[in-house]
Formats: sequence, C-alpha cells, structure tokens
Amino acid sequence: MRPIVAIVGRPNVGKSTLFNRIARGKKAIVWDEPGVTRDRNYADVEWEESCFALIDTGGFEPVSKDRIFIQMREQCQLAMDEADVILFMMDGREGLTPSDKEITDILRKLNKPVFYVVNKIDGPKHEEKAFEFYGLGIEPIYSISAEHGYGVNGLMEEVLKALPSVTEKKWDREITKVAVVGRPNVGKSSLINRLLGYKRVLVDEVPGTTRDAIDTLFERDGKRYVLIDTAGIRRKSRISLRLEKYSIVEALRTIDRSDVALLLLDSKEGVTDQDARIGGFIHEKGKGCILVVNKWDLIEKDSQTMIHYEREMRDHLKYLSYAPILFISALTGQRIKKVLKVVDHVSEEAKKRISTSQLNKYFGKWVEKSPPPLYKGRSVKLNYITQVSVAPPTFVIYTNIPEGIHFSYERYLQNQIREAFRFEGVPIRFRFRKKGKEK
Repeated sequence: MRPIVAIVGRPNVGKSTLFNRIARGKKAIVWDEPGVTRDRNYADVEWEESCFALIDTGGFEPVSKDRIFIQMREQCQLAMDEADVILFMMDGREGLTPSDKEITDILRKLNKPVFYVVNKIDGPKHEEKAFEFYGLGIEPIYSISAEHGYGVNGLMEEVLKALPSVTEKKWDREITKVAVVGRPNVGKSSLINRLLGYKRVLVDEVPGTTRDAIDTLFERDGKRYVLIDTAGIRRKSRISLRLEKYSIVEALRTIDRSDVALLLLDSKEGVTDQDARIGGFIHEKGKGCILVVNKWDLIEKDSQTMIHYEREMRDHLKYLSYAPILFISALTGQRIKKVLKVVDHVSEEAKKRISTSQLNKYFGKWVEKSPPPLYKGRSVKLNYITQVSVAPPTFVIYTNIPEGIHFSYERYLQNQIREAFRFEGVPIRFRFRKKGKEK
C-alpha cells in the first residue's frame, strides 16, 4: 500500500490548489456516469520516483461557516488516524489565526511527520508574510505558492524523505486477497466471521468498531485466501458522525492490497453516496468487484423483490455493471457459501488472457458492424487489438487517430468484449495507440 499524505487546513487556504499541483491535475475517478464522485480529493501520485496517495481533506467535508473549527478538528483527526504524513496549510495573506494556533497544538502532539506550510507566498519578496508564523514555536515553516509553484519542489523534497517504507505482507501468488469494504455497520466483520466459521473479529453494533485492517489467512476446499477486514471510523463518542465520510481513506488502503473486493451494502438502506464512492474507487483501482447485499433476511419479499432491488442497484452503480450481485445474510448464513465461489470466479476472470488472433477475429466484425464516428471530419480507422496485461484485463488498440475515439465508442467495444469473453466482475481497460508507434 502506498503511504498516505493528507493536506489539512482551514477553508480557502489553498489546499485544493496544492493538491492539484502535486497530483498534476489528476482526478479521483474519470468516468462519465452518474454516481461516481469527481471531486478532486484523492490521487495516486508519482513524484521523483516515489509513490504515495494524496488526500485533500477539504474535499470530504462541505464548507459551513458556523462549523469551521469543528471541521478543522475533524480533518486533523482524519490525518491523525489515517495519514502517514500531514501537510498543514495556513494562509500567508490572511496571517496567523486563532484556529491555526489551536490546530497546531493538536498536530504537534502527533507521533508522525507534520509539515507546517504557509501558502500564498508568491516569491522571495513576500517571505516576510511568513515571519509571524514562527510565533507558533514550530520550525521549519515552509513558504510556498501553490498557485505559482514557488517553494513546492523544496517542500516535496522534504516530504519524500519523511515517507515510510512500504512494509507489506508477502503473500503467495496462489492466495486470493479479498477485501471486505463498505460503510460502517453494514456487517463487514459479521460476514468475515461467518465465512471463517468462528468469531475472528470483533462485532459490535456501534459503527466503526474495527480500528485497524485485520488480515486472516485461511483455506477452503484446497484454495487459500486472505480476508482483509476494513478499519472503520472512531466511535461516535470521540468523533462527529460526519466523519463517516472519511472511512473511505481506510477503504482505499484495503482495496489497494486486494485482488477482489466485496462491496457490502445494507439492504435496508439501499445504495448510498458513500457506497457509490467506494465502488468507484474499486473500479478505478482495477480490482475485481462483487456487490454483496447484506441483511437480506430483514427485507419483506415477494417473487419480484430481488429483481426490483437489482435493477435499482444497477441504475445507481452503472459503472459497476459488470459486478455480480449476491443477496446474503451474515446473521443467518443465507447464501454465504456462494460468496467464495463467486470470488474464485471473479479472480479467474481477472487473470484471463485472450489470444491476439482470437481477439481480432471478433474485432473486425465489431468495427464493421459499427464503425467509429468521424473525428473533426476525418475517418477513424481501427487496425487491430491485442491484450497486454491482466488484473485488470488491458487491451491496446492501434488506430490512425488515438484521440479520436469517443467515450461512447469505447463503451461499445467494452460491451462487445464482454459479450464475447465475459470478464465478469472485473473492469476492462483500453489504450489507444497510433499505428506503428510503441510507447
């Protein structure tokens, strides 16, 4: 798992601007469908050959003028719990504020690297604006301009030195790593206990009981698995329940480490925005996905209930149209035996490779049946296709105008590949390259 760098600070101090500069304009998810967040609040970053996940905490909480300090404390709490390195941003034009001082008192007690950053210092001539921040009793103070880039390279040079080394358990390649993700209190720990057949992780009705990801290695029918239970938020007595949104950070850690993710949903609540956000990250990460509807025993049902429920889920999670759906009860054990069978199937689908000759046998028919539309008055020609990697299955298509492939046509090709070769439960990736050029 990549280390996490979190940017915290009052509203309008430039957090998102710094995020975009470090992330080089990356968005969390690029997918033209409703239900997928396009807030710029998360990105995988490569900087000087170092890799880390960057979080803009401001993107998780709407600005409310009467709750500014509460939000600040919540954002800092997120950083305390989840981040490996914290960038605390202050406003050089506005000057040092009482909120800055109080947040500094919280951050200086942490046992993790914190970088105190004064933004909106547009060059050496404006450095005097940062002097009053030394009154915090903290050194060094990093003067930057997130908008113009002044001082950012120097800041990031020090940040990279503070990043922890990645220490990941080296599981055997034949072991399938299964992440159990979802909102607090949907039954993640209960599902794992039911799959294992004993009480491995703490189960409690208070949301957020699980504090750290728990890995459990086990074997079933000659196959080996690692179940990863996701950490939730702190107990509600410690943190505002608005922080439920922040559980996405730990879900990201878990998804990153998995082969297949079980997105657990509460049948009584239906698909929420948080469910859609987590599902979007599973898709973006290229992981296998299974939609698991828990607490199905609590739903009053007739012969059409499951059909209507599945239709509603597909409508809210269109970008996960390829994900199989299971209706279960972790409490009673209903359909629990199907879970690992579907995990095995999705895992195999993710590793499936189609020969180039077989692909092009179909590819020509798809293009002939529905040629790509013109691009700026020019004909777009698709020459051939080849699969270059698995997990997720990734295909390179050679064409005369790579930038001329419209999103809708890409979706058409995905649908054709799924109709011919299935790839159930896994996203499909395309790369369009100019014929005769390798990258």
